[in-house]
Amino acid sequence: MSKHGRVLVAMSGGVDSSVTALMLHEQGYEVVGVTMKTWDYAAGGTGKRVTGCCDLDSINDAREMAVRLGFHHMIIDLREEFGPKIIGNFTGEYMAGRTPNPCVLCNTFIKWEALLKRADMLDCELIATGHYAKVREENGRFVISKGADHAKDQSYVLWGLEQKNLARTRFPVGGFKKSEIRGMAEKGGFPELARKSDSYEICFIPDNDYRGFLKRKDPAAFEKLAHGKLVGTNGAALGEHDGYPFFTIGQRKGLGIATGKPMYVTEIIPETNTVVLGDKEDLDKHTAWVRSPNFQKVDALLGEMETVTKIRYKDRGTPATIAMHGEHVRVDFHSKVAGIAPGQSAVFYEGDDVVGGGFIDREPV
Repeated sequence: MSKHGRVLVAMSGGVDSSVTALMLHEQGYEVVGVTMKTWDYAAGGTGKRVTGCCDLDSINDAREMAVRLGFHHMIIDLREEFGPKIIGNFTGEYMAGRTPNPCVLCNTFIKWEALLKRADMLDCELIATGHYAKVREENGRFVISKGADHAKDQSYVLWGLEQKNLARTRFPVGGFKKSEIRGMAEKGGFPELARKSDSYEICFIPDNDYRGFLKRKDPAAFEKLAHGKLVGTNGAALGEHDGYPFFTIGQRKGLGIATGKPMYVTEIIPETNTVVLGDKEDLDKHTAWVRSPNFQKVDALLGEMETVTKIRYKDRGTPATIAMHGEHVRVDFHSKVAGIAPGQSAVFYEGDDVVGGGFIDREPV
């Protein structure tokens, strides 16, 4: 009989999720490991070496740990759910002139939903993942905060999780540095795991070539988008491009033209297949609009609130005042912010705590 109960652990085969399982096993939980197969790597069509999480080697690494430690492990096939919801959204967002964030959607609509469903089937009280974040209960609400290793913090991609999900979630590695997690793997008898490199690519684009992925998904559409317009902020023609989905706000390299000075993508207009280029200063904005917000630390946003808002994963964050305006959150930054890209996530922090977040949108009409 388990000392603490039964916990379902998401195991990608990487060091973080594996040490999560190891820690909980050593603490006396009855661990059930589960690896989620979201993408058919053999049919990826890249012709390049796969380095993403949850490929066959990673699945085998997760299974090997479970066998050595003596707990159950299973694989669940989520390709049918993952394709329309995540890959479909990914391609759809680029075709709409936005820059998607598939990890946020996957966490919110695929991983947690799948984990909790299996947890109920297997009588697991809790679920656990290897995310570098923390979760606690405060004033009747469950609050996510940054992991102890701020360089590895993943709270940004977890803003979409609802209270009912957070109530059953644990992040065991969140209180440790990455170096400590590698040390635990070594000490636990898994030296190869301790030296395993991290995966930074989007899982269904292991070669990190999203442009090639988009073209392979719908080559006919991109044939029609060839010879699109590159224009300056004043409307002057600067050249042509091979399709607006190949660009993102703030992009400087790979523009396909030489102007004698650095130019940046400042706007994408899908209706006319136009990409607008400007100076670095043209990227600076004071305001962002955020749709589909989810709040964690507060039940709802009433009035104005002072936060530090991050507009991308590696963003340090900028002090801002947030308030609801209809169905959108208006974010008024206290200083200019560069490269606000529709489709990316804006996440609101109070200290290390996640207040909530949403998807950056164009200004509502």
